[in-house]
Amino acid sequence: MNHQGPTPKPVGDIDRFDVKPVNKKGNRSLYKPRKRIHPKRIKGAFRNFKWLVMAVTLGIYYLTPWIRWDRGPGAPDQAVLIDFPARRFYFFFIEIWPQEIYFIAGLLILAGIGLFLVTSLFGRAWCGYSCPQTVWVDLFLVVERAIEGDRSARIRLDQAPMNASKAAKRIAKHAIWLLIAAGTGGAWIFYYADAPTLAIDLVTWKAPPVAYITVAVLTFTTYTLGALMREQVCTYMCPWPRIQGAMMDEESLTVTYRADRGEPRKPFRKGETWENRGDCIDCNACVVVCPMGIDIRDGQQFECITCSLCIDACDEVMNRIGRPRGLIDYDSLANAERRAQGRTGAIRFFRLRTLIYLAILALVGGVMLTALLTRSDTQINVLRDRNPLFTRLSDGSVRNGYTFKVLNKARAQRTFVISADGIDGITLGLVGSDNLNDNTPYVTVKPDRVQSFRLLVTVPGGSLSDESHDIRFILEDINTGKTATYDSIFRGPE
Repeated sequence: MNHQGPTPKPVGDIDRFDVKPVNKKGNRSLYKPRKRIHPKRIKGAFRNFKWLVMAVTLGIYYLTPWIRWDRGPGAPDQAVLIDFPARRFYFFFIEIWPQEIYFIAGLLILAGIGLFLVTSLFGRAWCGYSCPQTVWVDLFLVVERAIEGDRSARIRLDQAPMNASKAAKRIAKHAIWLLIAAGTGGAWIFYYADAPTLAIDLVTWKAPPVAYITVAVLTFTTYTLGALMREQVCTYMCPWPRIQGAMMDEESLTVTYRADRGEPRKPFRKGETWENRGDCIDCNACVVVCPMGIDIRDGQQFECITCSLCIDACDEVMNRIGRPRGLIDYDSLANAERRAQGRTGAIRFFRLRTLIYLAILALVGGVMLTALLTRSDTQINVLRDRNPLFTRLSDGSVRNGYTFKVLNKARAQRTFVISADGIDGITLGLVGSDNLNDNTPYVTVKPDRVQSFRLLVTVPGGSLSDESHDIRFILEDINTGKTATYDSIFRGPE
C-alpha cells in the first residue's frame, strides 16, 4: 500500500514546496518559476555585525587604491598596485617580482585552508558575512528598502499595477543600483594603475579602452548578480554549498533550530500555559528575514548561508513572549545528540580536522614569512652559450661564453664585482669593458632593473680533466659586501 504524507504548507509568501510547477500554458514544467524574496529588515547583534563587516569590506575595497606609500624616487607611490607594464605587484612595503610568483601561490593556499578552517568551525560563515555576493546584496537591499519600503510595502508594490509612482521608484532604485555597480567596476581598475591619474583620465575620456571595457563588464556582472539574481547565485551558481559538506563534521557550529525545545509548535496567546508544547509559536519571523527564503526549522539546507538573521528575529520574539533566547542559535549535531542523551552540550573547537588545518596554516605561513624575511635583494641568472659549446684558443686554453643577468631589487644603483671558482686558473672577461682580460670585472646595475652582460670564461687546457666541470659564479656588492651565487658548468673537449 502506497502512502503519501501531507504536502508541507507554504511558508510566508515563499512557496518552496510546489512539487508540480506549471508553466503559463498550464502544462507541467520541469523547472519551478522563481518567486521573488523580500527579506524583512531585522535588528539585533548579528545584523549589527553584518553592518560592520559590510562597512569594513566595502571600505577596504573602495579606499585601498587611494592609499599612498613612499617607495623612493622612480617608484610608484600607490600602496597596493598590480603593475602589469613593469611586471610588479606592490603591497605596502612588499614588492613581488614575476619570478616570486610562489608568494602569490602561498597566499592562495593560505586563503583556501583558512576557508576550510572557518567552515569546519562555523559552517558557511564566509558566505553569510564576507562573501562579495552577500555584501553587495546587502548594499542593494539598503537602497531597495530606502526607496520602496520594508517587506510588506515591497510586496504590495510588486502586486500593484504600473503607475507613475511605481515607475519612479523602480527607475530610481535601478539607477542607484547601476551607480553602485559602476563604482564597483571603477574601483577594481584603480588597482592596476595610479588611481588619481586614472580617475582624471576616465572622466576626460583619455583612459585606454580596456579601462572602459573592464568597468562596463564589472558593472554588468555586479548589477546582474547582486541586484537581480541575488539568492539564485548562491543556490545555483556557487559550488561552495555542495562542497561544504566535506569541510564540516558533527562538531561544526552552524545556525540550527533546536527542535527538542521548539516542538510541538503552535500559535501562542497571552495567558496560555506553556505545558505540553514547545517554545516555537509558528510566527514565521525566522522565515521572512531570510535572504534565501528558507525555513531554518526544516533542518540543514544547502541554501542556508549562515547569515544568522533568523537568530536575531527569533530572539526578538522570545523576548516579547518571555521565553529564553536561543531557540535558533549556533549549535552542532553533536551537541544536539548530547542533549538528547541528557548530557550537557560543549563546543569543541580543537579536534583532529581543525588541528590539521591549523598546522597547514602555520607551516605555509611560516615558510612564506621566512622566505619573505630572508629573500635577497639581488638575484643572478647565468645562461651558457650552446653554440658553440666551447672555443679552443691558440695557446691551448678553452673558453666558454655566458649571458650573465643581474636583478637589482634595491632602489639605488649598485656596482658588483664578478668572480668564479671551481677550476684552477679560471679567468673572466666582460665583453664591452676596456680590459677584456680583467679577471675581476665590475658591472653597474640600475635600481629596480634586470640587466644582461656577456661574460667570457677562460680556463687553461691543462686544468680540464673531463668534458664538463662544475663552476660557481659569485656576485659581490662592492659597498655592502653582500653576495649572490649561481652554479653552472664549464664545457671543454673530451
